[in-house]
Amino acid sequence: MNIKMLTMGALALAMTTGSALSASNTSALDDPAKMSPFFTDAGMKTLRSEKDFKTAWMSMKPDEKKAVLKDCGDTTLNKSHADFCAMAKKMGG
Repeated sequence: MNIKMLTMGALALAMTTGSALSASNTSALDDPAKMSPFFTDAGMKTLRSEKDFKTAWMSMKPDEKKAVLKDCGDTTLNKSHADFCAMAKKMGG
């Protein structure tokens, strides 16, 4: 009986830890609230003009810019956001 309880406790702890880790592993590039000002459409496929992009970029907080540029440096994330990342890198920090 004690082995079953220990096993169930360990399993519950592992599941809780796993879900907490996956929740913290989100990308700034996938946050619609932060990203929508950079796109002309709701599906976030068409970037705004460079001027409008710069206006949206300058309105971001420095830590948000840093998070975006960090995510753009990740090759996996950059693949699905290549055009945005190219423009963000052009704007700099």
